[in-house]
Amino acid sequence: MKRFNNHSALAKYAGLVWNQYQSGEYEADETSRMRTGNKYLRYYLIQAADKVRRYDSEYAAFYQKKHDEALKHKHKRALVLTARKLVRLVFTLLTTNQLYTPPERRG
Repeated sequence: MKRFNNHSALAKYAGLVWNQYQSGEYEADETSRMRTGNKYLRYYLIQAADKVRRYDSEYAAFYQKKHDEALKHKHKRALVLTARKLVRLVFTLLTTNQLYTPPERRG
């Protein structure tokens, strides 16, 4: 993890970033994911995000929110965005050398 300055650099290495289309005041609503980065790391992070969203209510709510916001490719886009959120968590846990403690269950 010392190789990366922050979680954004790790996400870029994994290919979990999007192109920006903008010109002056215009910014595109729907952009494509960059096709660069380590495809194996990206695959495993997306698979991990899919499993985490099934068992962690915070990630499930985030996934559902992004699924509802997406215009096209709802599941794929929401899953990649959830993986991007997971990258932040993984980066923080590994740089601070801590274990993950899930939030307490409500109910």
